[in-house]
Amino acid sequence: MPVITEGELDIVGRIGVASNLTLVCEIAAPEPDGAPLRVVYKPVRGERPLWDFPDGTLAGREVASYLISEHLGWGVIPETVLREGPLGPGMVQRWVTSVDNRTDTRQRLDLVDLCTPEAVPDGFCEVLRALDEQGNEVSLIHADDPRLQRMAVLDLLLNNADRKGGHALEGVDGQVYGVDHGICLHSEPKLRTVLWGWAGRPVHESLITDIATFAANLPGAVADSLATHITDAEITALTERAKALLEHPVMPVPNSSRPIPWPAF
Repeated sequence: MPVITEGELDIVGRIGVASNLTLVCEIAAPEPDGAPLRVVYKPVRGERPLWDFPDGTLAGREVASYLISEHLGWGVIPETVLREGPLGPGMVQRWVTSVDNRTDTRQRLDLVDLCTPEAVPDGFCEVLRALDEQGNEVSLIHADDPRLQRMAVLDLLLNNADRKGGHALEGVDGQVYGVDHGICLHSEPKLRTVLWGWAGRPVHESLITDIATFAANLPGAVADSLATHITDAEITALTERAKALLEHPVMPVPNSSRPIPWPAF
């Protein structure tokens, strides 16, 4: 990844709805006729303090989450590095161009969406029912898609405290990507996600095989690659979560008072 790690970041915009300072940048291609690489840049100095995560650690957690996805061989998280930028060190991640499901020629639901309870389509899981701002009943749903389920399993390992609907992207390349992993990998249970549709269902055998290989390699080179970004206690907790999933390969059910992040999208 020499371009994303070494190329000069040119700020072209800002994502205003993000909780932390999130900038859109472009990196010029090394060849004169090449297209620039679009990335997201989150400088450490722009991180909002949180009561339960140490200050200045969110960028490193994003990188550690990417490394875990890569060690598993899943490719769920786009290329992510920690590097210097115009506003100091921060997380830089490859931009994902996502499918637009709301065009005139493509009217279908997103991977995570809302609909009326009677309109939940085949191939979708209903997570919960609630009332919208007008008092109408709506269902929170997500696709029963193996690409999305792999992300849900990754969230279990990462102890993801903030899997919102907008953090699951269907790329134009046909892959499903997860973004925004700044509040992951805490040593205490923190799982909050919109992907509860598989609760109580077995994890696919192919994913368990990958997790078994990951867990076997974790004490060595894998842990070394994570140690720059998270603490020893957090690596130990990751190991314990992987072992627990191997011992009981079933998707958990919500067991906290706040199992879904707010807002959900």
